[in-house]
Amino acid sequence: QVQLVESGGGLVQPGGSLRLSCAASGSMFSLLIMTWHRQAPGKERELVALINSGGRTNYADSVKGRFIISRDIVQNTVYLQMNSLKPEDTAVYYCRAQTYDDYRHSREGSWGRGTQVTVSS
Repeated sequence: QVQLVESGGGLVQPGGSLRLSCAASGSMFSLLIMTWHRQAPGKERELVALINSGGRTNYADSVKGRFIISRDIVQNTVYLQMNSLKPEDTAVYYCRAQTYDDYRHSREGSWGRGTQVTVSS
């Protein structure tokens, strides 16, 4: 069972940048599918970005070109660099880890508790 702790959220003005971190423990980090999700008030939780064990990435259309997901295998940490932030990016951001076995069996995997990102005008 993997434990995840997000950090790096905060208050930022439109056009600004933040980098979120997700520290993982309890599993072989390099073998995990790591994803960032967000949930705004009154909205469904949505997938923001993904990085798989081979380093392949994918992004939601709403953040493509602005956000970058990356990982540091040595530090067991996945990052979400958020640039050109917009008010609509305001949400609680969650990190998720899935093993390939989780994916194969349609299991949710492990979730962090989230970190608040507020983009204020």
